[in-house]
Amino acid sequence: MSPIDKSESCTVFRLQDSTGDGLMRVYPVFPGVSLLYNDFHLESCTSYFRPGTDMFCIDHCREGRLEWEMEDGRCQYMEAGDLQMSTRVDHAGMFRFPLRHYHGITVALCLEEAGAVLPGILAGFSVDVNALRDKFCSKGQLFIMRAGASIEHIFSELYSVPETIRDTFFKIKVLEMLLFLSTLEIPEGSRERPYFYKTQVEKVKSVMALITENPQHHYTLEQLSVEFDFPITAMKNCFKGVYGTSIYAYSKSYRMNAAAIKLRQTKESITTIAQQMGYDNASKFAAAFKSVMGMTPAEYRKSIV
Repeated sequence: MSPIDKSESCTVFRLQDSTGDGLMRVYPVFPGVSLLYNDFHLESCTSYFRPGTDMFCIDHCREGRLEWEMEDGRCQYMEAGDLQMSTRVDHAGMFRFPLRHYHGITVALCLEEAGAVLPGILAGFSVDVNALRDKFCSKGQLFIMRAGASIEHIFSELYSVPETIRDTFFKIKVLEMLLFLSTLEIPEGSRERPYFYKTQVEKVKSVMALITENPQHHYTLEQLSVEFDFPITAMKNCFKGVYGTSIYAYSKSYRMNAAAIKLRQTKESITTIAQQMGYDNASKFAAAFKSVMGMTPAEYRKSIV
C-alpha cells in the first residue's frame, strides 16, 4: 500500500497486488480519530499493519465479503450489513475477499489522543472510548454483529456526503456513532459468530472453482459431496458462510452473468449460449436468465447500445 495523493483534508492510499487493487481514503475528523473509506477490487491482500498505540476501530461493510484466518486455523467472515469492532492487535496477516470486492467505512481511534480530546468537543458528551473498547473487545477479541437499523442509518448517511459540508458532517456522525454504541446493549449470544476451519474453506473454494470452470455442467450436491469428500450439510453451510449464498444460487448467478457477457460480446445465437451454460431447453434458460438479470436474453441483447 502506498500514498498516491495527499491534502490537508484527505490522504489517498492505493493497494495493489497480482489479484487486483483498491483505494483507501483517509479523512482526519478529530485528533486521534480518522474516517477511512475502503474500496477494494481484488481476491486477497497481506496486511503488515501493527499499531504502535492502543486502538479501537469500528468497521462497517456496505458491499462484498471479507475473510481472515485466525491463529488456530479458523476462518471468520464479515458480510454486507455487518459491523465489526477490534483493537487491530491481530491485524497483520492475510485477508481475502471471496466475492473479489469489498466496500465499507472504518472509524479508527487512537485511544490515548482521542480519549483526551473527545470529552471537550461537545458539552455533555461523556463517551469514554477506553470503556467502549473494553465493552466490545474485552481481552483484545474482535466483535462482529449485524449493524441494525439505527447504526445502519448512521453509516448510510456517510456514504453520500456533499463535499461542502463534509468536515462538519463527519464530526457530527462520528460523535453520534460513539454515543449510540455507548448505550447499545450487546445481544445475548451475539459474540458467537459462525466460523469454519481452513480445510473446509479450501474445499468449498474448490467447489466454486469446479462449477465456474465448467458452467455447461450442472453438478448435484451429491456429486459435489462425493467429489470433495464433504458431507452435504457441512458443505452447504460452509459454502454459504464463505460466499453468502447457496451453491445453487451462486452457480446460477455465475452462469447467467457469463451468458450476459457472451450476449454483449459475441453474435452467437441465444440457443448456442444456452447450451454452453448447460441448458438444452431455451425457455428454461430464458426464465433463469430473467430471474437473475431482470429481462430475457433477447431483451438483454436488444438493450445493448
